[in-house]
Amino acid sequence: MFKNRLVNIMLIIIISITLIGVVALVLFNYFSSSSEAETEPTIDEIIENSWETEEITTNLNSDNLFRGRFRIHVDTADGAAELEKRDFQINNIIIHELAGMSASDIQSQDGIEELETTLRSDIDDILEDGEVIRVYTTERMIQ
Repeated sequence: MFKNRLVNIMLIIIISITLIGVVALVLFNYFSSSSEAETEPTIDEIIENSWETEEITTNLNSDNLFRGRFRIHVDTADGAAELEKRDFQINNIIIHELAGMSASDIQSQDGIEELETTLRSDIDDILEDGEVIRVYTTERMIQ
């Protein structure tokens, strides 16, 4: 390749070190990402990073009454603190969402899941700190 044998040896050593470094970097990234897989939060973390609404009573679209509570789980403690400060906005979102629903819409499991998903999306839009992970319906009564 080169006429000087020392240059050939140096070039081989540099290429070898570079290949070893690249292989080590790839292996490190592969093993570190699989070991840091997200785990489900513990119940203590859910309680710490969530906020429960007061009992909400409102009219439904079908001339029925809805009475219920919701627990909103966010990803950070700062988000939970912000939820407490925005309680009036969250109650407003819940009341507006329920006003457009009939009793038959939220009597089924699918209806409750749809309501929770919609609330999650709407509440997430107003939050500045954190992200809503899930909305739980903790109490529900339709009259």
